[in-house]
Amino acid sequence: MADKTAPTIDKTNGFGLPAMPMQLSPQDSAELAANMGLVMEQMQVLLSRAAKVQSESTLPIHSDPFNTMSAFSELWQQMMTHPGEMAEKATSFWREQAEIWQRGLQRASGQEVEPVIEPRRGDKRFADAEWSENIVFDCLKQSYLHMARTLTETAQSAGDLDCQDRRKVEFHTRLFLEALSPSNFFATNPEVIRTTIEEKGANLVRGMKHMLEDYDEETGYFIIRQTDRDKFKVGENMAVTPGKVIYRNAIMELIQYEPTTEKVQKYPLLICPPWINKYYILDLNPKKSMVKWLVEQGHTVFLISWINPDERHKDKEFVDYVAEGLFEGMARTLEETGAEKLHVTSYCIGGTMTATALSYLASAPDHPLSDRIASSTFLTTQTEFSNAGELQLFIDDQQLEYIQEQMRSGVLSAQRMGSTFNLLRSADLIWSFVVQNYLLGREPFPFDLLYWNSDSTSMPARVHTYYLKKFYRDDALARGELSLGGVPLDLGKITIPTLHIATKEDHIAPPDSVYRGYKLFGGDKTFVLAGSGHIAGVVNPPASGKYQYWTRDDEAVPGSLDGWREACEETAGSWWPLWDAWLKELNGNEQVPARQPGRRFNALDEAPGMYVKVRYNEPKPEYDLSEM
Repeated sequence: MADKTAPTIDKTNGFGLPAMPMQLSPQDSAELAANMGLVMEQMQVLLSRAAKVQSESTLPIHSDPFNTMSAFSELWQQMMTHPGEMAEKATSFWREQAEIWQRGLQRASGQEVEPVIEPRRGDKRFADAEWSENIVFDCLKQSYLHMARTLTETAQSAGDLDCQDRRKVEFHTRLFLEALSPSNFFATNPEVIRTTIEEKGANLVRGMKHMLEDYDEETGYFIIRQTDRDKFKVGENMAVTPGKVIYRNAIMELIQYEPTTEKVQKYPLLICPPWINKYYILDLNPKKSMVKWLVEQGHTVFLISWINPDERHKDKEFVDYVAEGLFEGMARTLEETGAEKLHVTSYCIGGTMTATALSYLASAPDHPLSDRIASSTFLTTQTEFSNAGELQLFIDDQQLEYIQEQMRSGVLSAQRMGSTFNLLRSADLIWSFVVQNYLLGREPFPFDLLYWNSDSTSMPARVHTYYLKKFYRDDALARGELSLGGVPLDLGKITIPTLHIATKEDHIAPPDSVYRGYKLFGGDKTFVLAGSGHIAGVVNPPASGKYQYWTRDDEAVPGSLDGWREACEETAGSWWPLWDAWLKELNGNEQVPARQPGRRFNALDEAPGMYVKVRYNEPKPEYDLSEM
């Protein structure tokens, strides 16, 4: 009878080499061979589809789409002008590399030795026990980590590069190293090898099936599944706070949420989320919903739900998003409630647009909204872009030209937008799923945040180009070089009370960048630094008991965030209660009877409405823009 003992990686045969062939029975070997044949057949299908997409593409092929060649060439030249320093680094590298293998030999002879280098805390790539217990895989892991550390330090310090080139070299070195991790490859990942033997290759068959399903034949992109998409549906188990769509035009729907208290604050609150992704990150589920929490505190909440645009929106511009989106949302909120003023809250680039709009209103006293804004809250919003984080590395004249070539249809596709954001955290948002989905053949775990992250949105080309050029590239708003409708803009003229929330670990809107923008505002302004990052630091309900935030009691505005932090105080938990108290104080704690949605405007639809449900890979809803 064939030995059916589950195959394992042998850790006792000298160097801990995988002893796989000896562990497989003839029947298992035949099944493995059959599955590998299926894998090759599926690979041929994928390659033929990719070749077809490439042959039919009308877009030019760029050898250097991120414009990194010049920066790395400059680094290489700088390195060549310091041969002594480079020789010293090389000698140090090989000395430590030899030490890694020397200690591996000592382990093979039965000695206990400490590793030369270990993964950073929280590095999930090497969580499998074989990476430490198996000598070969342990040496491979350490060799990779040692190389990664050496190249990273070289990118950070070698030569005399200008700031932008240095940041570009560091960022793309990190991308290269994350892609090169031995955990990403079949032959160098012990968990993948073990699973392949145990399942006789069935995992790879499932993985290739996943790859074929994820390959988008329209764009040639892999839309890697980050979660089980079938477990979530917007309007059923996401974005479920009750409300009504009370207004709709070509680019947005305005949602008014139903009150849950008998009395509400006298001034309503309008939320302007970013149009670069779906609003329901603020209404993910009842336990995490900022919208629901605000309603429960007695606020009348309105929210702009942006369209997921297609070719019909190719002529829309930034000024249209201000006028037809934000200003129209403000006007309809005021008209629906009959309130004298309203509070505005905006998130990320929605806040950048709001700051632009408020600056315009501050210089346009005849505008009907100029004296109707009670306050503005900015969530992880940048208005000063001199050092605006990693996204800025994608913005220079050459890359802008490349991006415009990708928007010939007049719209930047959701896939390309989503891929850019995933690159910022490629180890977590790309390579971990390559391993889990394709090499291990597993189904993604249901996770609402990753569903939202994968629910990408497109962008009208003119809006996107304007934003990248005027803000990220030119920093025109902060420099006082931007106009809207012929009106020069000056953030210092914004004198309404403003609250600015930054998050400590934000890689999209770095806290020091948010702070530099905060300093430019006039009037009574407050800065709060919250724990965690761009999403978790904002969507942090009090009931979760997570993180913390920092405030400063005095009215001083130090020149830097570091200076501000020298006299700040830490408070455990969510910053939401502080925000609620701030809003209510501005209202004078005056309350009015609760406002039911659609009191003046007829309700068009139940929340969350139609626009937020439009996915990039589904048919677009039929509507006539000329009638809106």
